Amino acid sequence: MPSIEKLRADTPGCEHRNHLNNAGASLQPAPVLAEVQRHLQLESQMGGYEAADSMAEAIAGFYGSVAQLLHTQARNIAFAASATDAYSKALSSIPWCAGDVILTTENDYSSNQIAFLSLQKRLGVRLIRARDLPTGGVDLDDFERLIRQHHPVLAAVTHVPTNSGLVQPVEAIGKICREQGIWYLVDACQSAGQMDLDVERIGCDFLTATMRKYLRGPRGAGFLFVSDRILDAGLELLLPDMRSADWVSANEYQTARSARRYEYWEMPIALLLGSKTAVAYALDVGLDFAETRINHLAGLARQLLSEMPNVRVLDEGTHLCGIVTAHSTDWESKPLMEKLQSANINCRISPRVAAQIDFSRKGVEWALRVSPHYYNTERRD
Repeated sequence: MPSIEKLRADTPGCEHRNHLNNAGASLQPAPVLAEVQRHLQLESQMGGYEAADSMAEAIAGFYGSVAQLLHTQARNIAFAASATDAYSKALSSIPWCAGDVILTTENDYSSNQIAFLSLQKRLGVRLIRARDLPTGGVDLDDFERLIRQHHPVLAAVTHVPTNSGLVQPVEAIGKICREQGIWYLVDACQSAGQMDLDVERIGCDFLTATMRKYLRGPRGAGFLFVSDRILDAGLELLLPDMRSADWVSANEYQTARSARRYEYWEMPIALLLGSKTAVAYALDVGLDFAETRINHLAGLARQLLSEMPNVRVLDEGTHLCGIVTAHSTDWESKPLMEKLQSANINCRISPRVAAQIDFSRKGVEWALRVSPHYYNTERRD
């Protein structure tokens, strides 16, 4: 089991700040920071292209590292600038027609919901949402009923919403999608790094994530998993470039055979290498340890918040994770944040626009989001 003292020693930001905004962006461990700085220094000395050439083997290792994280193959991994970048690329590769249906949940990430609504507005795609259970989380029976009724082209589910500690049953949903022959897109932005993700068990065709959250990587980096089923179907970017494809004759191009058909030529090599280091760090720490430790600290946070007067913990569902949300009738969101920041405590406010359906049901305009990582401690001083 990793030493908390060692993990904190690897995290210089812990020294003067209680960082509880890991669902936003975690504190990077020293090896990640060093790797990014090392490559930027190399670029300044050699030139960007030449530095990349000299690091070709390490760059190729990024794909194997993320594949190990997801229990898949390197050919199924693409680098992305963010989770949203990866998600948009996945959506853009589907040849939508008017009347096609997207099935999602009431807890899908706000940016994803906006993208669905844009497809509805621009292309006539229909958006339907499976209802939630009274106890929180998607109603699987309703999800399956809607698939049978509407035969959607795509089912899209956010594993962990940004505004709640809820964990959606993505493996059970994947089983339904496979049985019904539905493409399945999973947003793992908040779950990657705080729990083990096995894309084979999940049964997804696309999975997207960022590096900056629980994986503790640099901002401006993420990844996209693409299943063999998608690759074999020939799906590709709406507008590929010379990284995504080869221009093989004056009037013909050939799409890359691997998931790298979802990449563009220009990418930040320093961030890619920092991401590779972050994934290696996460695997070395151990995802079982990470999930157990994060859930312990989140449970403690829920307990302490629930004991405070006029504070309501908002998390619902049978399976909760490292995101804790609460609302207080004694505070407005801005003064609360100012109070926490003055005490060197990093948290975040989730506003109504991040969770229109969920917060309407819960009757709140905002929620305080507390998201510990394994390097946080139980100390209350």
